[in-house]
Amino acid sequence: MKDANTLGKLFLKELESEAAASRKCIERVPEKLWDWKPHEKSMAMGYLTLLVAEMPKWMTHTIEPGKIDFATWKHIEPKTTADVVSYFDENMKGTKAALEDASDDKLSELFYLKNNGQVLMSLPKGESIAQTINHLVHHRGQLTVYLRLNNIPVPSIYGPSADERGF
Repeated sequence: MKDANTLGKLFLKELESEAAASRKCIERVPEKLWDWKPHEKSMAMGYLTLLVAEMPKWMTHTIEPGKIDFATWKHIEPKTTADVVSYFDENMKGTKAALEDASDDKLSELFYLKNNGQVLMSLPKGESIAQTINHLVHHRGQLTVYLRLNNIPVPSIYGPSADERGF
């Protein structure tokens, strides 16, 4: 008998509700602005876009193998915005499959965030996934500000944006 999977399904429902808006934001970032920053201490727009596209993959690795090590984590090197959108879609597909299969028991196991083998933090996988969804929403919000500052129409997130209402 398979272990219960209530948490995985709840996380999947929440992630899927955020995915469409995240994808719309990613689609609007032009390659010519990938190096743009609103401030010298800010992330470059391209890196921020890649981060939003990559976060679903973090959740997949949270479930299995149960660790992320900054020293060995590989970022893609996209050439186009379409590459980043495709990467997001691929990562969402993997995360959906992982969450559909993750039992509640599996999500109670520990996840480890490491740097060169040294444990930076550990927490239950379910807690890590919840934090990563929040982290994704946070960085997507940051990305909407970057869009606004570059006069790129901001898509609807939880309702019509000022651009979609014509303000």
